[in-house]
Amino acid sequence: MIRIEKEQTASFDVDPQRGFTPLCPDELPVQGGDEIADELNRQAEFARWRLISKDNHPAAAPWRTDDPAKVLTPVPGEHPNLDLMWPAHCVVGTEGNRLIPGLPAESDYDLVVGKGSDPEKHPYGACYHDLADTESTGVIEWLREHQVSTVIVGGLATDYCMKTTARQLKAAGFAVIVNLAACRSVDPSTLDTDVTQMKDAGIGIIATAAELQSAAS
Repeated sequence: MIRIEKEQTASFDVDPQRGFTPLCPDELPVQGGDEIADELNRQAEFARWRLISKDNHPAAAPWRTDDPAKVLTPVPGEHPNLDLMWPAHCVVGTEGNRLIPGLPAESDYDLVVGKGSDPEKHPYGACYHDLADTESTGVIEWLREHQVSTVIVGGLATDYCMKTTARQLKAAGFAVIVNLAACRSVDPSTLDTDVTQMKDAGIGIIATAAELQSAAS
């Protein structure tokens, strides 16, 4: 287990929005996505800083499809920062863009990171606006400025935005711990593979926030 010094630790809530939950069944409902607030709040108790990322999507974009058969198929045409088709979700100004119940107000977070507002870009990780990880959202720079060394990560969804964010943070040099109880997957059958990939990248994995107690100092 990675040792945690609270003053150098941040807790990162990745895209815990209603559009990724059964609260908005016509968007991208991840089973149990509306049940992670308590675990996100618990892991934040071990951190000095608390961050959140949000998908702030436009109403229309080349990656959007209303045809369920086209979801997760390649985006047609030449779009270097788009890969897969998705249903409309987390559109700015809609219910799906709001945070799940049980979380603090956005104004109570130390940093709120918006992503995905450009219709020609559909990033997964919260650290970069593009798929090539070259256009920073400012998260990494903010964490370094605040002398953070360890980031505890949870959010939606394990197999896309959460996993990608954790790997980006690790690649940037931070110690990263993923709290699985604070995550849910679009496709739960990929969880074992996702966990293996994160472990192989040097990311620590815990089952619940309770495991952080023994690592705190």
